[in-house]
Amino acid sequence: MENTPFTVADYLLTRLKQLDVTEVFQIPGDYVKHFTQALENFPGVNAIGNINELDAGYAADAYGRTRGLAAISLQYGVSTYSALNAIAGAYVERSPIVVISATPGADARQMTKMYDVLFHHSTGNFQADEEIFRHVTVAAETLSTSAGAPEKIDNLLIAALTHQRPVYIACYKEVWGEPCPQPSGTPLQAIVPQSDPLALENAVNTAWAQITAATKPVIFAGVEILRHGLSDLLQQLIDASGFLYTTTTLGKTVLDEKGDKFIGTYADAASIQSVTDVVTAADCFLTLGTIITDDYLWFIENKYADMVLATTEQIRAGYFIYEQVTMKDFMEALLVRFKTTKGYPLSVTAPPQPKFPEPWISNSDPVYDAQPNVITYNRFFQHSMQFLDQQNMLDKIIMTFGVSSSLYVATNAYGLYKNTFLSSAAWQVIGYETGAAAGAQLGSGKRAWTIAGDGGFMMICQSLSTLSRNKLNAVIFVMSNKVYAIEQVYVDMDAFKPGPEHTFDTFDILPEWDYLALAQAFGADGYRVTTLDELNEALHMLKDTTDRPSLVEVVIPQKDLPGQMRRLGLE
Repeated sequence: MENTPFTVADYLLTRLKQLDVTEVFQIPGDYVKHFTQALENFPGVNAIGNINELDAGYAADAYGRTRGLAAISLQYGVSTYSALNAIAGAYVERSPIVVISATPGADARQMTKMYDVLFHHSTGNFQADEEIFRHVTVAAETLSTSAGAPEKIDNLLIAALTHQRPVYIACYKEVWGEPCPQPSGTPLQAIVPQSDPLALENAVNTAWAQITAATKPVIFAGVEILRHGLSDLLQQLIDASGFLYTTTTLGKTVLDEKGDKFIGTYADAASIQSVTDVVTAADCFLTLGTIITDDYLWFIENKYADMVLATTEQIRAGYFIYEQVTMKDFMEALLVRFKTTKGYPLSVTAPPQPKFPEPWISNSDPVYDAQPNVITYNRFFQHSMQFLDQQNMLDKIIMTFGVSSSLYVATNAYGLYKNTFLSSAAWQVIGYETGAAAGAQLGSGKRAWTIAGDGGFMMICQSLSTLSRNKLNAVIFVMSNKVYAIEQVYVDMDAFKPGPEHTFDTFDILPEWDYLALAQAFGADGYRVTTLDELNEALHMLKDTTDRPSLVEVVIPQKDLPGQMRRLGLE
């Protein structure tokens, strides 16, 4: 029997396997058939068939956040364009994904030249995919031959690891199946840039002067710390400085949420009052790996000059910007200062962490005070978080959120474990949470615990079928109020006032779905809860794991306006 040749597709798959990418999310297609066929027969890397491109893209994003690298295989044109939204979110929020595709081959290109043929899935510009993806990746390449393929593939993977952002690689259709040398047995590694010594010294000196002049300093940590493996270094800085610390919503769970230095997540007006008080009073923010979005306009307008900012893109102290200084080197140099300077750690004591039932009761819509068994946003989190804590399940689950009212309520949660809160807090896409569930569970090995808005779920409900197909026991809670509540908050909050004269805008009203029938159709277990008693009963039933996903319709009043969203809407 003749030996099967080792191909370009095999080369990429071998490299991915070396980097612990054991699943590739895929949408099939004729152009990319040589890659998908190789994937189907490649030992140690499993093909995860997805229902559509956004499903695959969101799953790959969550997998990249938890595993350190992800891969997605897409058909040319019609498939890559459909996935573009998900890849853009991964680019913004720093999730490394290898986008794999294939273009019409050399024969098709020659026919187009000779006869002006428009090939299927093509705009007529064979480079259009690569050109578009260059805007949402850190490197993009289309291979026209197997010659030089190993070096080009390696460079792309190194770029993804180095920047913790997506890359794009396509081949002419035939190239994925062409022979290729095997790679070395050594896994690829990120490039570790070195700081200019003088620039580093100047940056640290300026930052140190600002830090030591402060009387109420705070560390403000962000997602880049997690992506680049700097969580241990952050913990050392917290310990050595004695500073309190908070995180952005996107950076939530950059560390285990334990210890008396964590004051809670800062989510602007959605924050609990004790967090807001500390942030408002602080006179220096050691801001590390933090992506500052327009969710933090008050912070930008009032605290910009008080920031010592270190990210992968710049180092800034006050209004002074330093180039050729890396975040890691900057943090390590500051750690040395804290450890060798007399007077540290500071004797700063964090306020006690809120205990159940807070912070939820104070933020629940007071309209429902007289209806104690009605489920509101805050009551849902009060009871579900208490259940997870009491059942010792917090270390066994990973939460996923798109942008919805639930996301901002969930920022008030305490006690979560490192890298178990995945959200689209910067890109802010509706529906991310449900698509992300498969990737979060496969990437982390923890059970996905997803809280979706009904509008977001409707956008990507087919992901439930992907979970079922792959026997993943994720739980999808759908907060069912039949409206785009978060959209209405920013359009006109008067709609939430009692009385028939106050109505939602027509464009924010959703159709009615039979979620139990949908669960059955997709092969999931279905639950519908309308009271807190029913919710608590369902939570205990969900504790028993199966090999099927669960869809839980959580019926809440249409006009429930959590305090977190009310404050955000008033800004």
